[in-house]
This record gives sequence, C-alpha cells and structure tokens, in this order.
Amino acid sequence: MSKKNPDKLLVFALGGVGEIGKNMYVIQYANDIVVVDAGLKFPEEDMLGIDIVIPDISYLLENRDKVKGILITHGHEDHIGGLSYVLKQLNVPVYGTKLTLGLIESKLKEAGLLGETKRIVIDADSVVELGTIQASFFKTNHSIPDSVGVALDTPEGTIVHTGDFKFDYTPVNEQYADLQRMAEIGRRGVLALLSDSTNAERPGYTPSEKNVGEGLEDIFHKSAQRVVVATFASNVHRIQQVINAAIATNRYIAVVGRSMVNVVSIAADLGYLDIPEGMIIEPEEVNKLAADRVVILCTGSQGEPMSALTRMARSTHRKVDILPGDTVIIAATPIPGNERYVGRTVDELFRLGANVIYGPGSVPGVHVSGHGSQEELKLMLNIIKPKYFIPIHGEYRMLRQHAQLGEAVGIDRSHIFVIDNGETVEFQGGIGRKGSKVQAGNVLIDGLGVGDVGNIVLRDRKLLSQDGILVVVVTLSKQDGGSIVSGPDIISRGFVYVRESEGLLDEANKIVSSTLNKLMHDKVNEWASLKTNVKDALGRFLYEQTRRRPMILPIIMEV
Repeated sequence: MSKKNPDKLLVFALGGVGEIGKNMYVIQYANDIVVVDAGLKFPEEDMLGIDIVIPDISYLLENRDKVKGILITHGHEDHIGGLSYVLKQLNVPVYGTKLTLGLIESKLKEAGLLGETKRIVIDADSVVELGTIQASFFKTNHSIPDSVGVALDTPEGTIVHTGDFKFDYTPVNEQYADLQRMAEIGRRGVLALLSDSTNAERPGYTPSEKNVGEGLEDIFHKSAQRVVVATFASNVHRIQQVINAAIATNRYIAVVGRSMVNVVSIAADLGYLDIPEGMIIEPEEVNKLAADRVVILCTGSQGEPMSALTRMARSTHRKVDILPGDTVIIAATPIPGNERYVGRTVDELFRLGANVIYGPGSVPGVHVSGHGSQEELKLMLNIIKPKYFIPIHGEYRMLRQHAQLGEAVGIDRSHIFVIDNGETVEFQGGIGRKGSKVQAGNVLIDGLGVGDVGNIVLRDRKLLSQDGILVVVVTLSKQDGGSIVSGPDIISRGFVYVRESEGLLDEANKIVSSTLNKLMHDKVNEWASLKTNVKDALGRFLYEQTRRRPMILPIIMEV
C-alpha cells in the first residue's frame, strides 16, 4: 500500500546538523509534520551582543496547519531552549517525559505560555498518534534522567531518532538503556536512523557516570577546606554524584547560580534527586560552618561571564568568595569555542590560591561524557539495522566520521546522507534520495528582539568593535547655496583619543570641508551623494594615516 502511495516522506533539520546545539528535526508525510526537539545554541565569538541562537522555523510557520506536535527527547538546553520562542508563534502540543516537561514548564512560566501550551507526559511505553505518523519511545542513557529515543512509524517506513545517548551499563539512577526495545524496532525493519554523532571522533567506549562518583568522593576526602563543584545545571546525574560524595564526607551543600537552583528544585520535587533533609544550606550560611563541612555546587563550567563560578573567580560574587586552599572542581569538558573562557576562569582561581581540578589531564574521574563513543555508535547501528543512515548532532567533521562508522558496519555508502540544515532526504517506495532544500538557518536573539539582528547589524557591530566610529556633523545654509554654516564637528568614539590626535582630526575637518565645497561648486546637493562622498574621502584619508577603517557617520543638517 505504501509503495503505491504518491506521497513522499521528508526528513530534514531546521537546526542541529553540522553544529553543536539548537537541535530541531522535522519528519513530514503528506499533511502531517512531527518536530523532534526545539533547542538553542549559544552565540559564537563573532555574534557580538547576541544572547542565544534558535532555529529559523519559517517552514513550520508556512505549514502550521500540518504540524501535529513537538516531541522532546530530553531536557538539555540544546534540545528545549528554543521551545518558548517557537511556541509563541506555533502553538502545538508538546510531548516529553516527566522531568523533561518539568524543566520545560519552568521556561514556559517565565515566557507567560504555561496556561496556553498543551503538555502531554510520555514514557518509554507511550504510543502517540500524530495523524498518519505514530510515535513510540525507548529508554536511553544520557547525562540527564528521562532521556528517550523516538521511533516514528510512517506509511513509508520507520524513522528512528536516537536523541543524545550513550550505553552506560551501570547508570547512576538505574535507568538502563532498553536494548530489547531497540532490538525489537530493528527486527521490525527501520527505513532510516538519525543518530547522535557528538563523540564520533572518539574511539572505544564512554566511561560510566558511576566513575565520576568515585573520583569526587576521593577528592572530597582529601580536601581540608571547602569544595566548589561547577558543572552543567542540567546534568542531574552529576548533581546526584556530588550529593552522594557530600553525604560520604559529612558535608553540607550550598547551591549557587540561578539555573542550578532551578534545576535542583525541580528535580528534587519530581523525585529525580535524593537529597537528605537539612543537607542543603543557603549561600549566606557557608561562612558560618567549618570549611571542611561545606560543598558549593554552582554553574560556570564553561567560563560564562555572568555565571556563579566566574563571578567568584573575579571576586565579584555577592555571597561567596574563593579562599586560599579551597578546592575547585570543574566537572565538565569545554564546549568547542569556550576553551579560552574556561582557561581565563581557571587562571583567576589559581591567583586566588585555590586548588583547581579541571580538564582530562588533571585528575581522572571528575567528568565523563554523556555521549557514546565509536563502539557505542556502531552498536546502535547494529541493533537498529537501518536501511538508510543520517548522522545528526555535532560538527560536520563528526557527521563525516559517523558516516564512515556506518560504512564500517555494512551500510551502503549510497544509503548514508550527510546533510546540512535545510537539506531534505525524501523517501518514496522505500527509496531514499536527496530532496529539495527548505528555508533554515539561525534566528538571533538579542534581549527582547527576536530575529531583528541580522548579518548587516553584526557586520556593523564587528566594525565598531575593531576600529570605532567617527560622527561628522555639518550644518549647511539653505539660502546661501549650501555653504557651510557650522562645522564640520568630528566626534570620535573608539577610534583615536581626541586630545592626542588633534592634528589628525584638524586635517580630517579640512578634508570634509573641501569635499563639501567642491560638491556645492559642482551643484551636487542630494544628501545621499553628499554623505557618500564625505565618507569616501574621509575614509581614504584616515586609512592612509592610521591603517584603520572606522565607521563614518555623516550627519548633515540644513538651516
């Protein structure tokens, strides 16, 4: 029946292919669209002033009547962080596990969307009908509880999306990956597998999270003073390991950092954290206890400028100071691009006299990845046995490496698609091929502005940050043929220090005056032409004199 059906099955990403973060994948059959995840990513260095980046959902808005729901695989920011922005424009049901929805509800409440968003709790045994597409789920291991993979049964065949995963045979919360369910899905036949590529470059297996607990407890025992642990707020397993180590060494825990406080509160309320009564103390109480009785659990493992650990390192935190002899554990690996920020924070902590444990080369056992390495990726491919394979999650080189692993386990090279955001893979009659492209890309969030900062604004910000700005103010006479009444006055910001560059600015004044006088003589009086000529003449002069290209902003008034 499906092979005679003229409708095509489309699979593509609006975000999350060939990059770290802002995951959003779309599966469409005829008039039914299912979205998997709605994440964000943090800005790159050249995105000056940008707070976060979310996917461009223009395609979904154009087809809003076809979107049946958004399935969320787990509660990390790169999978749920863009949801509140999406739901403001596209009010559709959201499906997620108990903890995942708990974290989502906190975001929706902040955005004022909690009351109008339909939220459906699912678990590994749930089956959801989404038009002609049926969704079922299977348990996976990741660095947050309640993570699931998704199997989408369509008239063309089954699409499996793994979410983020590893195979941890000794999980902290005893939530074992459901290998039997995965094998059943594989035996039924899978048309295409979308699988996590984050650690595709890393050989072997990813160690168990249990290893971290042993490492932390050992450090806690050896530390004569306070212990500060910085990790991702959403890494609930790691937080439980810190709690366990604190129990073993008779220490209290102070939770510092807004997102950390939020996640600990939600996870504890929902039963995902086991915290003894009275163990959590307020940050103000830290200095009232003996130093060897305190653990400070905080955000800042990525060196974020406004995070709790970074402010402690700069001695600008209102409630907690780093003291000589404190032990600081950064229990995370820097996300690519954040290494410099982490390094700067580590330097500042050392300057304050702290003993800092960071990176894979310091003390083993304080961090393991939540993503499977090469042998686990091959195991997933062998269990699911897909006809077609689409590597997802991770930079482009990781997708390529994962594609090679797919070939190594016997998938035909022509059945592996390494795609970019917006590129579609279409299936019809059991045959997969590259399809047409849909609109995809980045939407930049700056403060309350969503998408109002584009490449031109970023280019201007970059120019301003490099060479500054010159504002040239001139008043022309309306009656006297455009002669200069006052000015030119030149205001410099971020270009040169005016008091030490009077000669340069005097010469710049003369350049502007002579340019305007020549234009008036030639009967050129259109303001656009006047401004362009002033910019060009002044720009050439300043580059010759300084080898800098400041932004030049002429302001011409007429009286």
